[in-house]
Amino acid sequence: MSVTASQDETAQGSTRVSRRRDRRKAEIVKTATSILAEAGYAGMSLEDVAEKTDIAKATLYHYFSSKDDLVAVALEALTQEVLLRLRAREESVGDASATEMLAALIDEQVLILTETAPEVAAAFSWPRAWPEAFEEPMKHMRRRHDEAFRAVVERGVSDGEFRVDNINVALQCLHGILNQASVWVRPGVHEVDRTEVRRDIVACALRLFV
Repeated sequence: MSVTASQDETAQGSTRVSRRRDRRKAEIVKTATSILAEAGYAGMSLEDVAEKTDIAKATLYHYFSSKDDLVAVALEALTQEVLLRLRAREESVGDASATEMLAALIDEQVLILTETAPEVAAAFSWPRAWPEAFEEPMKHMRRRHDEAFRAVVERGVSDGEFRVDNINVALQCLHGILNQASVWVRPGVHEVDRTEVRRDIVACALRLFV
């Protein structure tokens, strides 16, 4: 066997190990996120995460140095998922007015909070007791999320499409509506008319701007 072939096999083996590690890490993060959504920070333990992922607790420390490390990664993963979904919705709408774009983003956010990723609502919309160490990181995550809406609102104001005296206040009110939507359109409620209810929430939220 040539040196090059041996190196290729070693590289492929290393890649497989890396992929396997990434899959296991993603599984751990997904499990931790689920527990956080159900029980909050205080109710989550590494023992529970290890049991639900069917691995030894000691193995967790090969992936995460502590509970806070794991929680931080889970929260960032949720943030990234939301931002990716909002960005995809923007791209699907394409060249649209600020009103149309904002309506699409509001609709997508309600979908995220009530159907596609309800754990986001549990973690961010109605936060339970979080350690002080998470205050600044969560503020930063919220600001990144807020920017997706702020950019559209600022464009609407600049174009004369929106009439808003104070963008910060209007956006805070919008997030309040979205947070409440995650409670109102929760699983088991409005199952028959969810699309209609979501449409009504979007129409109500838009009145803050037009």
